[in-house]
Amino acid sequence: MTVERYIRMIAGTFVLASLALGIWVDPHWFWFTAFVGVNLLQSSITNWCLMEDILKKLGVGRPN
Repeated sequence: MTVERYIRMIAGTFVLASLALGIWVDPHWFWFTAFVGVNLLQSSITNWCLMEDILKKLGVGRPN
């Protein structure tokens, strides 16, 4: 898989998990949902993503 697909998978998982936690644990978890959304928006404007840097340092998306 490419780094971009991993980022989409991680962001989607974070959003769904924080929504579930916001509903069943504490509504303050919705702030994490907003944080993920703001980071996605920032990434689309600046073309820089911290998660992308982290995944690349971990070797994700490189050919074997």
